[in-house]
Amino acid sequence: MNIIVQKFGGTSVATQERRTLAIEKILNAYDEGNMVVVVVSAMGRKGEPYATDSLRSLIIESYPKCSSMHLDLLMSCGETISSVVLSAHLESLGYKSVPLLGFQAGILTNDNFSDARIVSIDHSKLMHYLNNGYIVVVTGFQGITEEGEITTLGRGGSDTTATALGAALEAKCVEIYTDVDGIMTADPNIVPKARIIDEINYEEIFQMADKGAKVIHPRAVEIAQYGNIPIKIKNTMSNHPGTIIHSLFRQYNNVTELRSTLLTAITHKDNIIQVTVQTEGQSKNESKLLSRLAESDISIDMINFFVDKKVFTIESNRLEKLEKILNQLSLKYTYIDGCSKVTIIGSRITGIPGVMATIVNALENNNIQILQSSDSHLTISCLVAQEYAKKAVKILHNAFCLDNT
Repeated sequence: MNIIVQKFGGTSVATQERRTLAIEKILNAYDEGNMVVVVVSAMGRKGEPYATDSLRSLIIESYPKCSSMHLDLLMSCGETISSVVLSAHLESLGYKSVPLLGFQAGILTNDNFSDARIVSIDHSKLMHYLNNGYIVVVTGFQGITEEGEITTLGRGGSDTTATALGAALEAKCVEIYTDVDGIMTADPNIVPKARIIDEINYEEIFQMADKGAKVIHPRAVEIAQYGNIPIKIKNTMSNHPGTIIHSLFRQYNNVTELRSTLLTAITHKDNIIQVTVQTEGQSKNESKLLSRLAESDISIDMINFFVDKKVFTIESNRLEKLEKILNQLSLKYTYIDGCSKVTIIGSRITGIPGVMATIVNALENNNIQILQSSDSHLTISCLVAQEYAKKAVKILHNAFCLDNT
């Protein structure tokens, strides 16, 4: 019998009406003969009483020095509430259902509180209930250490729970339900003409998530790819087929069709700082810089190293740590804050001439200066002033004909 893992985000379980729609999706899968594991997030978003951010604010605003271990215990409560409410709803309809906390579902993590990593999953208890006809509702975002302390998995943690369980159970697929019809070629709040992407491969969706698109957490994609578990992104409030994420690359019949679908999506990430470090004559301290950055958990991006300087970007919340290191090493530096990284994504751009020329011409013709660029086998990123980021996304979306593909 096939196993399906369905994950419902906070907006999908926030109200009785939306929970009823979620129940319909669950029962459709169950009544088709599948074993169903449901993963739930906390109800609602910040400001609503059971949302994770609301629970977190109970402590952080008054007791900012509260330990991460204690904070995780509090933040795990939101998913616990959701799992019991949804399971009770299923039982009221005559179905056998059981809510399980993360540790009851066998999710063992390390002790990196607030951003724990899953170490292993013992799915024996899950399989016991599935084999006896239960719909199992598991709390997302949660795990437990070997010492018995509750942990949380960080942002996107419920997505990670869902794909990890999918991989451990060798599920047919993982369905992630949210409040949109699928993954789009750009943020529809920025590009109203953005369209739904029918299918996308793991590498492309990972790059979208990593480069700023709030679609699914990159860690969840890595786990699904490792287990080769297809992911479907669907809307709780509609019957749209959504987007399927899998390992396959689409096949194209001719050059015209390939060029018309050259890009998959365009995204952007704000709050970026461009840093230039003068290193000429500073070889001793220069060699220490990268190791010191790693020790301080400062990730650098868009890296260009020259004989006399190093140019890279960091997230703005890392600036204070970076400046401390640079000053300790007596390195001269300048930085430009208020930047955004705009990225085009497509597994077909490698080896196709004119892609960079299209980007440069489109942005320069609209008076948007490119401060720096970087590329990989399926992405090209341009650093621009943050005030022009949304405009740049719109311009590039149109320049690559994503508006009407």
